[in-house]
Amino acid sequence: MSEAAHKNPLRGAHPLDEVVWNALAGPLHRFALGDERARRLPSSIGPFAAVADAGPASFDALRELIGTHGPAALVTAGAIAPPDSFTVLRQAKLLQMIWQGTPDPAHAWEHTRLAAADVPEMLALTAATEPGPFGPRTIELGDYLGVRKEGKLAAMAGERMRLDGYTEISAVCVDPAFRGQGHAAGLMKRLIASIGARGETPFLHVVTSNQGAIALYRALGFVERREMNLLVLGGGEA
Repeated sequence: MSEAAHKNPLRGAHPLDEVVWNALAGPLHRFALGDERARRLPSSIGPFAAVADAGPASFDALRELIGTHGPAALVTAGAIAPPDSFTVLRQAKLLQMIWQGTPDPAHAWEHTRLAAADVPEMLALTAATEPGPFGPRTIELGDYLGVRKEGKLAAMAGERMRLDGYTEISAVCVDPAFRGQGHAAGLMKRLIASIGARGETPFLHVVTSNQGAIALYRALGFVERREMNLLVLGGGEA
């Protein structure tokens, strides 16, 4: 472990307290841009980034990444006060939930495994429903499942951040014309089963104001672990 990691005041005892940093330093290392001070995903995959600590050297490194690759989204346990040279594009509170349910033996929900050829439809669905950042290469992060109805992609869900022992479920969305039919829950049960079969624990993030989604996740066996801070930064002028 680097000296910077030892001194990081934002990292708690649990690996999910600094989920983006640990993912980019671990299973998603092949996607990581940057160095030991700041890392991020390519913008075509997603805006997520992390800093080693809250010191000026780390923010200088993040500024360079933003200048080259665009806005960066930090998800941290502790609140961050960025230097004035950054533009704050968004701040929000997220609820981090971790699965502690009982495996559902009846998880054979109708679905299709999505591939690169499905990306245009996936981008259209996420643009219409806004489940969170989704780019043309996000599908490379893990397995994505969908439901097709009436010749179109009606629902989808997939895997995003991965770190040792944990996989995040993300991009859970349903076309408004097909809501109320159990598609989101069915796809999530499939993902929960496949993640569990790998010996990993599913987790997710949801904006604290989205009470409908939180209720669904609770019903599926997710419990609140802690609140997290979302901070989206742009500009990065010197």
